[in-house]
Amino acid sequence: MNLLIYIFTFLLIIVSVLLVLVVLAQKAKSDGGVAAMGGGAAESAFGAETNNVLVGTTKTLVISFFIISFGLYLAHLYQSKHQATVDSKLPTVVAPATPAQPAPTAAPTQTPASTPAPAK
Repeated sequence: MNLLIYIFTFLLIIVSVLLVLVVLAQKAKSDGGVAAMGGGAAESAFGAETNNVLVGTTKTLVISFFIISFGLYLAHLYQSKHQATVDSKLPTVVAPATPAQPAPTAAPTQTPASTPAPAK
């Protein structure tokens, strides 16, 4: 599943870059020139029907952008749902055996304190 997510992510990056470039190459309605290529450079390079081609390409890239984004969304949902059921169990940890307690020995006898109490 991770491979599918990596492939979709790579495709989404490529489609995003292409979409930005195609949108920048389109003719602005107000000034009559192509925004990124300056004036009629795109029309002279790609022909008179450049605007129709760019609009069609933009539509195709936008549709593929949304399809790939939705596919990534579903892949992440699938991965998180199935990973949560598999990994939700905590591992069982076996506590190490406690060492045997040493046998209690006779308590040492306490001797009275040899310092005298202060006189009042």
